[in-house]
Amino acid sequence: MDVMVASKRPRVLFIIHDVYQEDNFFPMGPGYLTAALKRAGCDVEVYAMDVFHYTNDELANHLDSSEYDLICCGFMAGRFKETILGLSDTINAHKKNAWFVLGGHGPSPIPEYVLTKTGADVAAIGEAELSIVELARCKVDGGDLAQVKGIAYHENGGVRVNERNRPVKDLDALGSPAWELFPMEKYTTCLRFPGMSEGDRAFAVLSNRGCINRCNFCYRLEKGIRGRSIPGIIEEMRTLQERYGITYFFFIDELFVSSKRRVKEFGKALKESGVKAMLNLESRVDVFDEEIAEILKEIGCVFINIGFESTSQRVLDRMHKNVTVEQNYRAAEITKSMGIGVGLNCIWGEPGDDEESLRSNVDFIMKYNLYDQIRTIRPVTPYPGCDLYYDAISMGLLKGPEDFFERFLNSDLLTVNFTGMPDKRCYELLLDANRRLITDHFQHTSGDMKAANSLIEKFRQLYAGEITSFRGARSDDSLEHKRRTL
Repeated sequence: MDVMVASKRPRVLFIIHDVYQEDNFFPMGPGYLTAALKRAGCDVEVYAMDVFHYTNDELANHLDSSEYDLICCGFMAGRFKETILGLSDTINAHKKNAWFVLGGHGPSPIPEYVLTKTGADVAAIGEAELSIVELARCKVDGGDLAQVKGIAYHENGGVRVNERNRPVKDLDALGSPAWELFPMEKYTTCLRFPGMSEGDRAFAVLSNRGCINRCNFCYRLEKGIRGRSIPGIIEEMRTLQERYGITYFFFIDELFVSSKRRVKEFGKALKESGVKAMLNLESRVDVFDEEIAEILKEIGCVFINIGFESTSQRVLDRMHKNVTVEQNYRAAEITKSMGIGVGLNCIWGEPGDDEESLRSNVDFIMKYNLYDQIRTIRPVTPYPGCDLYYDAISMGLLKGPEDFFERFLNSDLLTVNFTGMPDKRCYELLLDANRRLITDHFQHTSGDMKAANSLIEKFRQLYAGEITSFRGARSDDSLEHKRRTL
């Protein structure tokens, strides 16, 4: 990317909003965006509310004592009402002459609504490495926002949405995230995964962007899939290991295992590199087979996250998953026989789901569970931008973004009920399903049924509307594991 030529060096602040937990994933999007801005000659700072739990009042004090051209924050839709609205009020009151920019999966499909509700100046749409540099240049040079691709902004009492920017085809050109701007000691020590020991450090790596499929419940920023070069990935892993002591790499790709050829190339190159670490990655069942499993286990893979989603072919077809139930069972058999931990991810509540499909999903998880994590089943959420969101609108079950955010309280609760059953019955079924899964987990691990019953009670309270802040069994399990291990 070209170095910026401007009257002054733009000053940019990236705010990493709080997610109210101690196990925080490195914010990969801001990591790449800050790197792009640095290469373009900007002065960039990061304000990590997630790991330091700064309050909005503390942020206000920071903004009052500083001067910025852009104040940026990315978010997922689930955090909009809980966090972003209040954060936006604070930023707008203290931003001075800066442009307040929101981006990421949250605003990209509904920029008009987000800009109207938050009062932010600009929404970045899609991948923003190119747009953010153009925007910073526009701000300091007094340029025309109409010329900046990939953004939406206020104009003449409404919102103008510009032409999309092109996705970055050569991901290697982006380099690595600007780790040095972030509190890396926090991000490399707060996560505990199955197989880790005291002293191990885990960190995220991105090997590609996108996916070969489009499931109806998934919203992606761009179409298709683009991969980084394998030498570039491994060199980044080496740098992270040497600089920050990383011993466990989790790949945050939507789909790491996209082809057998690429897995073979990666496995060969990693063995030849001498980089040794535990690996955690994502796969689809239709690509996965015994040969891939053997390669991955040989190079240190200890956990494979797979979106099985359902054991009903009717539901899988309705999801546009483009896999079969038989492929689901085969992939689960392979991972269990190889002793590789597997994320047995199933959701429920899609059009076509019923009591039998939920029972079948629970049976599937219990049959193939290696008990690396507490597995539970959530109802599907039609987040803005995914096909299921637009299906809900066309079915008369949802009116639009305002209706969605009024309904959405928690990803373990029904936002839209596609089953045709009363909500009360859905929650009875979910409570019974998750009671079975939680009880089975504790019977096969610690035997601590008091802890099991406590967790089950949280689900009961959540489904009964008594609490809304509970963040699910795996979050509780992660924090408890962290307390036990560190």
